[in-house]
Amino acid sequence: MGTTVADVMTTRVIAVRRNADFKQIAHVLRDSRVSACPVINDLGQVVGIVSEADLLYKTADAELPAGLIRLRWKLGEESKITAITAAQLMTSPAVVIEPDAPVQFAARVMRDRRVKRLPVVNAGGELIGVVSRADVLGVYDRPDADILAEVTRVIEEEFGLSMAYFQATVSSGVVTLSGLVAQQETALELAARIRHIEGVVAVRDRLTCGTPID
Repeated sequence: MGTTVADVMTTRVIAVRRNADFKQIAHVLRDSRVSACPVINDLGQVVGIVSEADLLYKTADAELPAGLIRLRWKLGEESKITAITAAQLMTSPAVVIEPDAPVQFAARVMRDRRVKRLPVVNAGGELIGVVSRADVLGVYDRPDADILAEVTRVIEEEFGLSMAYFQATVSSGVVTLSGLVAQQETALELAARIRHIEGVVAVRDRLTCGTPID
């Protein structure tokens, strides 16, 4: 079984309540040396994320729009400039993930949503941890020998092929695979499957198609 979010997440989580004020939030972010943290309700459920960028609205010199739009903007109680609590400042809903999700899925979510970390929640939406980009990248520390062993297992057990027709090497997570397969479709599926082995950085596909000769 592959590594899940639960295996790599941090369980000592820094969070703030919805009613935390601006100074409290700034203090938490500064002292914890994080750029963002979850916002939770009284039940411990994640309701949003508040970041340094949200706080910077206070100190930045915003260029105000003109006319009625300007007036409406100035009167908006929920605007970032006038916000004073986490509930007003936060981005909601938060992008969260569950602990049994594969780390590869967490990586895709961070990439697609352009976030550096994800709150980890249980089935009830309660905060139980945080997973960061650094946590996810830790899977690439997997030893080459372990990756090679799994490549062999995939070829023999999942695809029912003999290693007698293949040569596989792994160097710094890069798999070089050469050998003979009967059909091009099988070669493509095999290379794709190996790319998804935990710790694999890339696959150099040197497979050829033909009929194996015993």
